[in-house]
Amino acid sequence: MTVTAPVQCPVPPGRRVTATGEGLRRALDGPFHTTKQRWRDEVSADDILRDPTLGMADAREWALDKLVALAARGFAIAGFPAAWGGRGTVAESVAHFEMLAMGDLSLTIKSGVQHGLWGGALVNLGTAWHHARFLPGTISGELTGCFAMTELGHGSDVQHLETTITWLPDTGEYAVDSPTPSATKAYIGNAAVHGRWAAVFGQLIVGGVHHGVHVVIVRIRTDDLRPVAGVTLGDQGHKGGLLGVDNGTLRFDDVRVPRTHLLDRFGGVTAEGVYASSIPSVDARFFTMLGTLVRGRICVGGAAASAARKALSIATRYSLTRTQFLMPGSGAEIPLLDYQAQQRKLLPNIAKAYAYGFAMNELALQLQRVTDAAGADPQAGRQLETRAAGMKAMLTRWANDTTQVAREACGGAGYLSENALTLLRQDVDVFATFEGENTVMLQLVAKALLLNYQRSWGEMDLRGTAQATARMLGNDILERTAARSVIDRVLAAASRKPEAQQLTSRAWHIQMFEHRERHTIESLAKRMRSAGKLPVEASFAAINACQQHMLAAARAHTDRVVLEAFIAGIDAADDPYLASILSKVCDLYALATIEENRGWFLEHERIDGARSKAITESVDCLCLELRPKALALVEGLGVEESWLNAALLRADQG
Repeated sequence: MTVTAPVQCPVPPGRRVTATGEGLRRALDGPFHTTKQRWRDEVSADDILRDPTLGMADAREWALDKLVALAARGFAIAGFPAAWGGRGTVAESVAHFEMLAMGDLSLTIKSGVQHGLWGGALVNLGTAWHHARFLPGTISGELTGCFAMTELGHGSDVQHLETTITWLPDTGEYAVDSPTPSATKAYIGNAAVHGRWAAVFGQLIVGGVHHGVHVVIVRIRTDDLRPVAGVTLGDQGHKGGLLGVDNGTLRFDDVRVPRTHLLDRFGGVTAEGVYASSIPSVDARFFTMLGTLVRGRICVGGAAASAARKALSIATRYSLTRTQFLMPGSGAEIPLLDYQAQQRKLLPNIAKAYAYGFAMNELALQLQRVTDAAGADPQAGRQLETRAAGMKAMLTRWANDTTQVAREACGGAGYLSENALTLLRQDVDVFATFEGENTVMLQLVAKALLLNYQRSWGEMDLRGTAQATARMLGNDILERTAARSVIDRVLAAASRKPEAQQLTSRAWHIQMFEHRERHTIESLAKRMRSAGKLPVEASFAAINACQQHMLAAARAHTDRVVLEAFIAGIDAADDPYLASILSKVCDLYALATIEENRGWFLEHERIDGARSKAITESVDCLCLELRPKALALVEGLGVEESWLNAALLRADQG
């Protein structure tokens, strides 16, 4: 049956978006369309776009001024309790962050530091007293704070931070100290210029007993921005990007802090001077505390994806208007996007943008469910942390690669600062290493998958493992996303198709993604089990040799989760025409992903040489088929045209 385009609806006043683009935008926004559309309707380019020629000092002041102005209008303050000025749910806070990242990434990270990290620490680790004392000013931007976790000597290894928080029973205070140079807090946003307070992570010591990492609120500057006694502040100066964020260093020398300033939701010193916690285990308490901060990791992945959407929007629009060389026989010049190589650069990445967008929606909803459960479902919390880590690593790596591709797709014009791509590229760079370095994030995913494997298989021998594997579809190893019912329906309805049609069979895509994930985890588990049985001196080397395998398992798992989210997004589309377009885009995402990993599929005999060539041909054909819809597809990514701020797209540039 042929699906026809819907009747063209009037374009909203002041906005030039096609009907198809508007429909795709609604589909991709999903449950967050109202929140995201408010940004498009009410936020202007002047509100969120920075002049790329601003120097560091001016960029820093610009970012703070714009953040305070947006907060006053109710933007970027979702996720806080309404009683203290919050507006919107925790899930909506992710949507706000994604929209803010379609403007300027320095402004985005300024918000991330002020509202997400500093504010998030207060909300998630503090009590009602801390909320009443600190949240109103934090939300408005008047009470500026830092999130002082990372140290020069310990970045990802948070559990072994060196900063100490020592209880002093004689005065009823804590003493905060940096005992060694490597205990210096480093790369801390808001620390160089604007921060007056800091949420300082350190080892809590009470009566000579170490109780593990806790967080204490420390005043670091006076109201007139002079350092507080005992606090040494440093400015890390000019960076390779995010010039509007004032990253700095912090050192503490016997800085005294009131007992009430410890964020003691999960443990602290009572009024009687005794340590108490609802979680007796130091390790369990540590991971519970970090688990409450997962929103920051989710937001970073979403912001990176928004930057890539913006880059793709600029490059695709440019490729639709920029011509190069004459069409034989016609005398007309050929638009860049008519060239297969240009299509290959942009359209598979547009497909990934849709896939990741649907996956981010699902992740934000999962965050809301876990938040609402308030710790009542620890397994759901662990699953959220695993998915957040995988998505953060995959999206930030893709954003870095894609902004570079988009820059190259615009040739020399893309290298001019006035065309926004170089600023995007330099600002998104650090996303791969902050809020969790990507290699560490993928290792966290792999470890979680191995724990699932261990729970399911235990100490089975190889024969038992093989028998269990045959029955594993839908079990803990391949735990379904919210798309469970849709996936099961697709697989149940699958039937053998002619060879020519199998590549576009959704069931075949699912099976290929699942097989890669399943096989990679199984083989990794066997290697790790063998390594664990070796003597201690040989065990590290054997486990270390599995690192690349761990990263591969994490990527395979995340790819499958993303595919399922895309399928669920298509199923939710209520317009058959839009669903048909999204289905083609999903085909492109699935086949391009298989093509990227075809070495693995060939080595494991899931495809042969002929099928590998057919996959490449199918990707080429899908790019050609989607090329006429390129404008609508980038409109659907949701970046307002006025926010692109690229001179090469202006009519007077020719």
